[in-house]
Amino acid sequence: MSRVLLVDDEPNVVFALQRLLRRALPVSVKVEGFDNPLKALARADMVPFEVIVSDFRMPQMNGIQFLAQVREKQPHAVRMILSATTEVETIMTAINDVEVFRYLTKPWSEDELVSSMKQALARAEKNLQERIAVDDMLVRKNGLSAQEAEKRRLEEQEPGITHVEWGPHGEVLMPGLDDDLSN
Repeated sequence: MSRVLLVDDEPNVVFALQRLLRRALPVSVKVEGFDNPLKALARADMVPFEVIVSDFRMPQMNGIQFLAQVREKQPHAVRMILSATTEVETIMTAINDVEVFRYLTKPWSEDELVSSMKQALARAEKNLQERIAVDDMLVRKNGLSAQEAEKRRLEEQEPGITHVEWGPHGEVLMPGLDDDLSN
């Protein structure tokens, strides 16, 4: 299953994008949308996304700031911007600083958006296959243990699964749970 993350501060835009992509993409692609980039970042801590699409102008942070933070969490996700902003400087910053795959403009063309999304999903799959091939080659050349290769594979599927935080009494601490308990 592939996952797509959509972020736009306008809920109606998020819903419209979700409807379009759910209709146009295979059922195996799960599309999640958020109108708050901070909540989207929290979700990116929990599950991996193959493609992440962000608006540029949002109140909490702009799309480049959002994509830069999400790139730290999920460096292999294909990043895109969908925005009404067509300023060349903004586009160049997006390309150079956060390595966006596509910069699409609002209002969007459904055909162009769906085509770009399919290309982004194909790019994500190709990148994954390349990383697997490199790990396999390193295992064969004794540069990477089979355990380390498996750890990388698991981490790719579920970011953070190989990192465990322990409490003072030997209990496993769940990410974000201690924040919820203190409120």
